[in-house]
This record gives sequence, structure tokens and C-alpha cells, in this order.
Amino acid sequence: MAIDPTATVHESAYVDEPCTIGPKTRIWHFAHVLAHTTIGAGCVLGQNVMAGPHVTIGDNCKIQNNVALYKGVILEDGVFCGPSCVFTNVLTPRAEVERKDEFLETRVGRGATIGANATIVCGNSLGEYCMVGAGAVVTRDVKPYALVAGVPARRIGWVSRSGDRLDASLVCPRTGERYVEVDGFLQRLED
Repeated sequence: MAIDPTATVHESAYVDEPCTIGPKTRIWHFAHVLAHTTIGAGCVLGQNVMAGPHVTIGDNCKIQNNVALYKGVILEDGVFCGPSCVFTNVLTPRAEVERKDEFLETRVGRGATIGANATIVCGNSLGEYCMVGAGAVVTRDVKPYALVAGVPARRIGWVSRSGDRLDASLVCPRTGERYVEVDGFLQRLED
């Protein structure tokens, strides 16, 4: 087990071996990190978070209370998982049918935000800096910078890297960053 000495693990949390926990990561009450899980630097895992086995969490991720990250979930750097959001691990679960060999990979891109109580159906990818509204159910891939909401989730707009909703000008009201839509995808214009 490799827990950086600057990481904080609450006394009520469980960390199974082997796993890796990066510098200045904080793991709070009643969390459980299962074997073969890698957590980057500067992360926060809230109360009752379960991660693993075989989960990868990048640097500076914030995982709010009551979130379970199952095998196959990959969070890139800077991902925010709202309270009680859900990641599924198989498409057609049955209690009486063993399907552990059917777990699908779910990749969440850099800087993405998942709102409270949203559900991410396994096998779908969330693009970088996208935003999934609270309570949405993601049943297909989400484009980078897309703002999605509803059941099933549909794109209702675009957001900037800072998470601000973009109007028709595609200029971030907070940072002034400019974006352009090309072939149904949003791209940030470099300075």
C-alpha cells in the first residue's frame, strides 16, 4: 500500500491493500477504498464514498458524500462528483445472474461536473469540462463542454472550462475565454 504521508485518512475509513493514495488527498468518515485503486493528489473523498476495486481517480477530484465508484470507472483530473450521484457497472443486472465479467468502462473527462443524484450508465464517456445536471440520467456519450440535463440526458447548452453557461456569443462571462462550435463540438480558442 502506498499512502503519501501528507494524505489524510479518517480513522473510520477503510483502505484495502494494495492501493495508491496521492499527496494531500483527504478521505473522510466511513469511506472505503478497495484494492487496486489509484487516487491522485489533492483529492477529497466525502463521507460514505466507496471506490474500487480497480478504479482510477486523477488529481484534484472532489467526490461528495454517498458516491460509489465501481470497477471500470476512470476519473481524469479535476472531476467533481455531486452528492449521491450513481455509476452503474453492468447494463442488464439480475440478482441471480453473475455478470462481473461484463463490467463496462466509464471514463469521465478532465474537469467534468456531475450533479447531485445524477446517474451515469456504464459504458458511456463524459467529455472534458462537460456538466451533467442534478438528477439527469446519462445513457450515451456526452460531448466536451456540453451541458446536459433530463431523463434521458440531452444537451441543453454549452459550458466553459470554469463551468459558466455560454450564450450565443460563446464567450465565457467569467474569464472571457472564447469558444467556437465546429461540426457539433465546442472548441476553446487558444490565445
